[in-house]
Amino acid sequence: MELSFGVTLAVLGAALLHAAWNAMVKSSSDKLLDTAMVVAGGTAVALPFLPFVPIPAPASWPYLAASVVIHIGYYFALVGTYRAGDLSHGYPLMRGVAPLLVAGFGAVVLGELPDAWMWAGIVLISAGVSGISFVSGRSWRHNGRATAWALANAAIIATYTLVDGAGVRLAGGAGGYALWMFFLDGFPFCLYVACTRRAEFARYARRFWGRGLVAGAFSIGAYGIALWAMTRAPIAAVASLRETSVIFAALLGTWLLREPFGARRLAGALAVAAGVIALKGS
Repeated sequence: MELSFGVTLAVLGAALLHAAWNAMVKSSSDKLLDTAMVVAGGTAVALPFLPFVPIPAPASWPYLAASVVIHIGYYFALVGTYRAGDLSHGYPLMRGVAPLLVAGFGAVVLGELPDAWMWAGIVLISAGVSGISFVSGRSWRHNGRATAWALANAAIIATYTLVDGAGVRLAGGAGGYALWMFFLDGFPFCLYVACTRRAEFARYARRFWGRGLVAGAFSIGAYGIALWAMTRAPIAAVASLRETSVIFAALLGTWLLREPFGARRLAGALAVAAGVIALKGS
């Protein structure tokens, strides 16, 4: 499988959607409740489409179930990361380390060994993305808590990427797999939040339900496109390319959240661009 121009453009579009909903969560006053609203929004948006997509093939069901469980950990780690630090620190770090883990473990687990160009692209994108997290000159020690959460989430992201990459190829169609995953995904996490913060969650939902639906739709679009791309291109290449979302997040963080932007972030963006070019050469 090769990374075609059409797949590349689609994944870049997905990256923009992913950055947008993460910026929504980071800009909120309560990260846990807002993440729950995004997850609930994804379930609500997926529901009316379920009758129009095929049920995933039974061979993919264990992967679908595992993905729902893994995503619970992802949401908690995401909340922890955004509570502890800036969007421009935690988001690039978690997204930058994950593709390296996907490439390494994917070669062992799925037998997808990247060629030299693909490795160059993955390393350049990961280095550029991860480097953006330290543009303000803060040390790892200063950002220790946010860094720990982000690295833990990078491992979780790599895990669900490999699980879903294998699952969607067995499902018989990316649309059905993605929509069923998002529909099922909302129940465990939202149930936990509703039980632990019932009154607050109800008030928050009444106030921000529209925002939750928009962010949930963005989330489905972002990951649904990535899953579709994994049926047509190597998983490691798709996982790396979708992390260009960090460039969009950096711009959103500067524009909406007043987070700093400068020469180091520009250098990271150039490294990511070079990585995308290298991936296209593979």
